[in-house]
Amino acid sequence: MKKTIALLTGGTTGEWVVSVKSAATIAHHLDADKFDVYKIMLTQQGWFYEPADSVKIEVDRNDFSIMVKGRRVMFDGVYIAIHGSPGEDGKLQGYFDMLGIPYTTCDALTSAISMNKGYTKAIVQNIDQLNVAKSVQLFNHTPYSLDTIKSTLKLPLFIKPNNGGSSIGMSKVTHPFDLKDAIDKAFKEDSQVLIEEFISGREFSVGVVKLDGKITVLPITEVETGKEFFDFEAKYTPGMAKETTPANLSTVTRDRVAEIVKHVYLVLNCRGVVRIDFILSGAEEDFYFIEVNTIPGQTATSFIPQQVAAMGMKLNDFYTKLVRETIG
Repeated sequence: MKKTIALLTGGTTGEWVVSVKSAATIAHHLDADKFDVYKIMLTQQGWFYEPADSVKIEVDRNDFSIMVKGRRVMFDGVYIAIHGSPGEDGKLQGYFDMLGIPYTTCDALTSAISMNKGYTKAIVQNIDQLNVAKSVQLFNHTPYSLDTIKSTLKLPLFIKPNNGGSSIGMSKVTHPFDLKDAIDKAFKEDSQVLIEEFISGREFSVGVVKLDGKITVLPITEVETGKEFFDFEAKYTPGMAKETTPANLSTVTRDRVAEIVKHVYLVLNCRGVVRIDFILSGAEEDFYFIEVNTIPGQTATSFIPQQVAAMGMKLNDFYTKLVRETIG
């Protein structure tokens, strides 16, 4: 019997444009023989289902249902494809938990913690063979000292919104005079800012997912860009970055990375598919954790579709297994 799935897209942050593209990929590859999919758009103005043949239909948030041609549609589960708030920070997960509707992502607590880069680092930093960059966390309601930051951390520095994504509001600072402007830029996106020391090395991203009851590490992607760092433009503009999947790494390194990221997945109590970004410094020696993305992009230029293909699996089968693992 077909499952009725709500594909939730949009959001209330600057990442909504990425969410719409991700949802388009997911909708195209969700097996129509197995799932009846209704794409729900969430915006500041409301939650709507927009059928091709009629005007948009508002979602009844009392039970997350819609009325379509006189018939009330209830959902067996929700595929959350919203990057940023409220899809990635635990708010929607808490809502669906209260309604008893299963969903494809990490639970509310894991989502909320993982959205906060500083808190996530505090949890994972004791994992064997995992390193984190030295950092300072700022809050917009608490005074901070530029001199203290400069004396505590070594340039260059990365300044980023602590709860942001897609590298929006992020800056690389190589000169101390630029620090204040970079902090102000990040505070425009979030009430918390994370300042990290720059780690020199090769940058990678890898998907980790539980399928058929087993934690699976997808093929690793290496990211190289001519820009200062892998920013929004580099991430979502074809040709701006060189992405190699699978990455050119030794078998020993691949196996070691797989064990570390599996441990991260377990320690953070992840569900569904997540993406872990990291740096290998030296000759593939030290693993530096950057962040975990609990709702990774699924656009045409995103890592997860690349890695699924490199694993030899069709996206159709991947999404089917993901839905069955998380929703049933």
